Amino acid sequence: MTYDLELKRVVDAIKEQKAKNVCIQLPDGLKDKAIEISSEIEKKTGVNVLIYMASCWGACVTSIGLETIGVDLLVQWGHSDFGFR
Repeated sequence: MTYDLELKRVVDAIKEQKAKNVCIQLPDGLKDKAIEISSEIEKKTGVNVLIYMASCWGACVTSIGLETIGVDLLVQWGHSDFGFR
């Protein structure tokens, strides 16, 4: 199965927000692609990408305290479209 991860949209958001440290959070089914996704983001933006590897069961599972380690932006992928654009 092929997924559209909307990486262009992610790259645009990173540039728009001038983020330096970005955390990506993936559902368990996409964690095996984490290095590939983070490398693509880093290559296109120059940011430092941290990969959140704990379980993620949806938008309600958000890492608390990321700002204390310098994360400027959290990008979370899921299976449902919540309509955020």
